[in-house]
Amino acid sequence: MGRRIANRVWPVALLLLPLGAVAQPKIDWTAPLPPALPWSGRSEALIVADDDPWITPSERSGLTATPTYDETMAYLRRLAEESSVIHLLSIGKSAQGRDIMMVVAAANGASTPGAFKRDGKPTLLVQAGIHAGEIDGKDAGLMLLRDIAVRGIKADLLNNVNLLFIPILSVDGHERRSPYNRINQRGPEGQGWRTNSRNLNLNRDYAKLDTREVRAVVKVINQWAPDLYLDLHVSDGIDYQYDITFGHAGDYSWSPSIAGWLENYLAPALNDDLSAEGHIPGPLVFAVDNRDPGKGTREWTPSPRYSDGYGAARHLPTVLVENHSLKPYRQRVLGTYVLLESAMRTLSRYGDRLSRAVTADQSRESKRLPLDWRVTDEKSDKIEFLGVGWSSNSSEISGGRKVVWTGVPTEINLPHANTIVPTVTVRRPKAYWIPPAWDDVIDRLRMHGIYMEEMNRSRTVKVELDRFTNVTLAPAPFEGRMRVTAESTPESRSEVYPPGSVRVPTNQPLGDLAILLLEPRSPDSFFSWGFFLEILQRTEYVEGYVMEPLAERMLATDPGLKRKFEAALKADQSLAGSPQARLQWLYRRTPYYDDRHQLYPVGRER
Repeated sequence: MGRRIANRVWPVALLLLPLGAVAQPKIDWTAPLPPALPWSGRSEALIVADDDPWITPSERSGLTATPTYDETMAYLRRLAEESSVIHLLSIGKSAQGRDIMMVVAAANGASTPGAFKRDGKPTLLVQAGIHAGEIDGKDAGLMLLRDIAVRGIKADLLNNVNLLFIPILSVDGHERRSPYNRINQRGPEGQGWRTNSRNLNLNRDYAKLDTREVRAVVKVINQWAPDLYLDLHVSDGIDYQYDITFGHAGDYSWSPSIAGWLENYLAPALNDDLSAEGHIPGPLVFAVDNRDPGKGTREWTPSPRYSDGYGAARHLPTVLVENHSLKPYRQRVLGTYVLLESAMRTLSRYGDRLSRAVTADQSRESKRLPLDWRVTDEKSDKIEFLGVGWSSNSSEISGGRKVVWTGVPTEINLPHANTIVPTVTVRRPKAYWIPPAWDDVIDRLRMHGIYMEEMNRSRTVKVELDRFTNVTLAPAPFEGRMRVTAESTPESRSEVYPPGSVRVPTNQPLGDLAILLLEPRSPDSFFSWGFFLEILQRTEYVEGYVMEPLAERMLATDPGLKRKFEAALKADQSLAGSPQARLQWLYRRTPYYDDRHQLYPVGRER
């Protein structure tokens, strides 16, 4: 209703605006997602009736919403109170004080690592919500646990397999709920945030272990020794028909025997079971160019900062699951349920073969170890890809190309870059020596479960140390740290390691992981993550009034040094034009210069 002023009717809202203000248009902030592909499948029969007393919170919404942390924990506590096969335990606390809960499910009620070991059954570790906006696994897990523990229709899954289930890893991120958290994802309502409360991405932390959440997971891995590890995510990127994709590090990586089992036993079972239930499984999809899907797809090798790369490095069979973000939440949750059930049945059937593959990889101790890989452009195969039609047009807004997805399924042949070669390979040392001053590095090696020998007296050891040159710090922080790259030259030295130093042998089950963490050229080494920034700074200096006469003496006494100095001046104009740089060049060649400047303190025992 309006008010009549000067023969006009003005809306009341406008009368409330400050003088001279202009009403702003109301923008529809609904994300303009591509058309959803129609779907129905046999897995829809997994949803219980609306009046079922054990209906999960997400089912109550029609699998369109996801419950809060408190609602999720309340449901799990009900399950644990009702069934002897379900136990709940906290594996740690978040920065905001929330418990990171894990469900322990075993047919005989076992609820400790020792009981699991005595039981002798293979163990599946399932982790959801490492990115709390990607929460499909939580709601699928609640449905599956319900059907195992109280409905009993899937109770046989625990006959030959034990289950560990982390429903929400990023518990603080989970409670940063908003309808605007993931612009490119179709549901659910109430999804959480990608990073934790310190804005760290947990799936970049497996090597450095900065976060409480990933430290808790690694502690579970060390204590409970799972046989298979599933990390549940939701993808982004291009549109395609696949609703459930999954993959692992290849057989060229650090765990070739495990990769063979995952490829020959697990993958076929998952594909068959998902297809039978009406889903469209596929391999992990990494587009060469999201703005030009016709350029095809590529392989990718995860480094140890990621769950699947970390699993390969420590010889833990690990599968990365990526549901497709553009599929409805209902479809994604049901597909995850089918995948989890299939994984349990496959582990039950072929767990002994997986155990032999793990043992083979743990005992391999290859003489040379790749630190990283890259995909080359030398060769691309053609693959049949279940895609979705698109058009590519010029954009007046961005000035580039824009992709418009049509929602029409299409089968196309795309180039697939799959030639993978190592970028850096190192010779395996017998051991690494770490002085006690670097206790934060030693502590994190312990967190990983890496065996080390602690010295209770001083030891003089012949080792190889790296001298760094051309050190470059990243222009901005990444995951809370300043990344470092450098060139290095090895130096053979006799080093004194005081009491508290540790020796890390590489002939151990986690020897490959130790190498990847301690070799400075490894992209996820402690050096690369900035744990050794102190060695890159100078703390002693020289004054010109001392260096000038000393330089004259040095050049007059050592003709060879004089020739090198003159050659350096001719080769480097910046050196020749800087009096200070000239003196520093000579200062570095005196015994007064810090011999440990840019010297990596971790020694290799050859």
